Amino acid sequence: MTQHIVAALYKFATLSDVPAMRKEILHVCKENHIYGTLLLSKEGINGTIAGSREGIDSLLAFLRSYPPLKDLEHKESFADECPFYRMKVRLKKEIVTIGIPEVNPNEVVGTYLTPAEWNRVISEPDTILIDTRNDYEVKIGTFKGAIDPHTKTFREFPDYVKSHFDNQKHKKVAMFCTGGIRCEKASAYMKKLGFEEVYHLNGGILKYLEQMPEEKSLWQGECFVFDQRVSVKHGLALGSYDLCPSCRQPINAEDKKSPKYIEGVACPHCHDTLSEAKKAAAAERQKQIKLAEARGEKHIGAQYGSEGD
Repeated sequence: MTQHIVAALYKFATLSDVPAMRKEILHVCKENHIYGTLLLSKEGINGTIAGSREGIDSLLAFLRSYPPLKDLEHKESFADECPFYRMKVRLKKEIVTIGIPEVNPNEVVGTYLTPAEWNRVISEPDTILIDTRNDYEVKIGTFKGAIDPHTKTFREFPDYVKSHFDNQKHKKVAMFCTGGIRCEKASAYMKKLGFEEVYHLNGGILKYLEQMPEEKSLWQGECFVFDQRVSVKHGLALGSYDLCPSCRQPINAEDKKSPKYIEGVACPHCHDTLSEAKKAAAAERQKQIKLAEARGEKHIGAQYGSEGD
């Protein structure tokens, strides 16, 4: 069985002529049969891609040929099946949206911590530990003692900080996210607000779970990921969650026992809010997926996104 390399990457860097970059990158992706999503903006690049060892290496080498991305880092995991069905390279105002243009990690950012340094800092009693991810991500796993902001989107994070923290009282703040990008931007935001000691986990939860032995880990639960794996555990082993195709919420074995769970159609999180028309459309989609599986095919659309995607 062919093993697929899954590469998660991001870098805040000042980029120019991103429309031209988009065309060039999409061409290299097509040439190397790479799938996934990459976001490009003037502030940098962000995304997760999958492909063969040779294909991923070729694309990463190409990305690093751009001078601002020469030291681009990435994190790898492995999948027996490709976790993506299409390739999209999208142009965005921000590679992770906080909604405040003046917040720029290329100008100011918090202190990066390795997994070993992270354990020490978050165990200190005066550290305020904040999970910068959204509520459905926090629900399935987080660090011991972390504060859950209960945000639905990252855009809500600034208002949460302003209403809950004071730079005169909360001197030491540590933040984390899945791959490092949201907490890096969050740290830039808090530095702008005048918080003195601001730390973030370099490489995010994924790097921590990859490097930190489980017996020394302060992580509890699983980590939600934005691809067909849905969640991963220590050592980046495949987790136990699936994804509801209607509401995109992670669902576990208990959720599937609920009378409100209908495979491919609804789950306990969305069953009561979906219209009958949407349930019917989801049921038809699930039927087509099953028919495609019976034929030994994948039910997918266009593999490479157009300019408007």
